Amino acid sequence: MDSLRSALQPITHNLPGPIRDLGVSVVGEQCYKTLLLDLDLEATECIKLAISKGLGIGIIAASSIVKVPQILKLVNSKSASGVSFLSYLLETSAYLISLAYNVRQGFPFSTFGETGLIMVQNVVIAVLVLNYSGRASTAALFVAGLAAGAASLFSDSIVDLKTLSYLQAGAGVLGVASKLPQIVAIWQEGGTGQLSAFAVFNYLVGSLSRIFTTLQEVDDKLILYGFISGFVLNAILALQMVYYWNAPTAKAKGKQKEKTPVATTSSAKTTGTSKGKSPTTRRRG
Repeated sequence: MDSLRSALQPITHNLPGPIRDLGVSVVGEQCYKTLLLDLDLEATECIKLAISKGLGIGIIAASSIVKVPQILKLVNSKSASGVSFLSYLLETSAYLISLAYNVRQGFPFSTFGETGLIMVQNVVIAVLVLNYSGRASTAALFVAGLAAGAASLFSDSIVDLKTLSYLQAGAGVLGVASKLPQIVAIWQEGGTGQLSAFAVFNYLVGSLSRIFTTLQEVDDKLILYGFISGFVLNAILALQMVYYWNAPTAKAKGKQKEKTPVATTSSAKTTGTSKGKSPTTRRRG
């Protein structure tokens, strides 16, 4: 280990300034010195912090595209089958409150950065669901309501920090409740419809990773309990996705049932006609 450290230290001590500054901004001066300059791999606290920061940055990067497959599925199919607007309404509201709470509390961006990115994608999906459900006017009201809510939540003069902390507790409940309509919708449809598997499984991994990053970097039980409950319900959605992977939706089953009697009737008519035209073997005269 000493020989490896001796070989690597000339490199780590001479990193370009921008890379050094980035490393310090991510893990802090002390842990940067411990991990990169001293190459002390026994400093467990710094290693945990580095892993947490790495996970946080990875989650934020993935969140920038996590809902894109869902958006593409809706646009290509022009159908909102299997996608619950109520679920997205509740989730987007919870994300807006959490974003305001994290920003105003001054928590590290790596612990909540994906919230804003996912929220924007949720708004796009919710608008598409309303449009494809024939409720375009409701989509305009939805966006206007979110804009008014954001202006209030980020303003100290309208919503103080104590009130915002109560709202954050409620956001945890909203986040949990947001998954229930989607779970029910899948169960009622008998399939996942236009729901994106990529989004579901990324949510599952992301919520599990957020439990770890919150334990390491944020001493806030409201945030932690929200991620734990979210992980449990994301796991249920993921199990539904696996269970209904190749199952047709309720609408598709209905179409199959409508086609079956027609085929049977057509077959009966053909049989009857062929029987009527078949030559008789009775002797005449």
